[in-house]
Amino acid sequence: MTTPDIAARRTLGACAALVIGALTLTACGGSADAGKDDSKGGSAAKTSTAKIVISAKDGSTGASINTTGVKVSDGRLTEVRMTVAGGGESVPGTLSADGSSWKPKEQLERGTKYEISATAKDSNGKTAAANSIFTTVTTSDSFIGTYSPDNGTTVGVGMPVSFTFDKAISDKKAVQSHIKVTSSSGQKVAGHWFGEQRLDFRPEEYWKAGSKVTMKIDLDGVEGANGVFGVQKKTVTFTIGRSQVSTVDVNTQTMTVVRDGQTLKSVPISSGSAQHTTYNGQMVISEMFPQTRMNSQTVGLGGEYDIPDVPHAMRLTQSGTFIHGNYWYNKGNPPFGREGTSHGCVGLADAQGAQGDTPAKWFYDNSLIGDVVIVKNSPDKTVAPDNGLNGWNMSWAEWTAGSAG
Repeated sequence: MTTPDIAARRTLGACAALVIGALTLTACGGSADAGKDDSKGGSAAKTSTAKIVISAKDGSTGASINTTGVKVSDGRLTEVRMTVAGGGESVPGTLSADGSSWKPKEQLERGTKYEISATAKDSNGKTAAANSIFTTVTTSDSFIGTYSPDNGTTVGVGMPVSFTFDKAISDKKAVQSHIKVTSSSGQKVAGHWFGEQRLDFRPEEYWKAGSKVTMKIDLDGVEGANGVFGVQKKTVTFTIGRSQVSTVDVNTQTMTVVRDGQTLKSVPISSGSAQHTTYNGQMVISEMFPQTRMNSQTVGLGGEYDIPDVPHAMRLTQSGTFIHGNYWYNKGNPPFGREGTSHGCVGLADAQGAQGDTPAKWFYDNSLIGDVVIVKNSPDKTVAPDNGLNGWNMSWAEWTAGSAG
């Protein structure tokens, strides 16, 4: 049997427990800045109205390496810290002038776990905080395109925009539609796919001299193949220099260099021999080396030659055709302007060490990556359009037929 005193004590105990519970709930649900609200005659929690959003959700995978960042509404960010998770290096970032957003200064690494912690204050000085640990898209689930030319460069009139992707692309239309190439000249530019991993862009005729070409890459999040997404987002601009087109006539063993419509110089050359003829067609200089090694084994010619210091070498095809200096020729009977003696390259008289006033040095010094070298009257076939940057050997109809746009 319960006595009145015991019942009263139990009732008081229950009330005390409820009061303690209420205080506990208030402490957990409110902010450290909770204050008194006299209009309601009691105590009420005051939380910050600032709302922080970290674009990469906590625990997520496949986060963007370009667009990951922090935003706040109804407040200003006061601090954002981003690190490689697990005590790694800090990631520097940029806070907007109005304090509403923050983003990393550089592109993030693929397949890397990061941690972001952010704080903000509202107009009343109340603080809000948010945290996220996430992993960026992995290399196996993403693709990138290596492209040329580079941002800020000046190139010749024949230089196409060329992408080589590190994964096979099955949705070519999706990828191509997110790469926009335009010219200040107003020339129409079209893309052409060479297989599943290479996409080039060019106008119908050579670029106009002095024009500016802009390439907008917006591939971040674009699905190029099943479950494989792009990660690149940037704008690249390059300049077209003067117009220079050089024509090699195998019949006369001479090269005529024409700049901006005027003949600059006629240079004696030695093309490929009867056994190793030079390709015909329009070829674009894609690389330039003051000196380079040339080994016949790399082009399937066995041990015929291995020259460690070929001077003034300019690549015309991926298969190994160059226009370059030749210092090992027969000094008593020079072949230049007379006969073809090379293994398929176009040779010009030069000196060992790439020194001296030679025809090869003159041509090298007066050339740009992207300049055009045309070979005609060779008994060989026309170079394949995808052997180097040589899509100019296709008609405009053939070129546009290979577009997915």
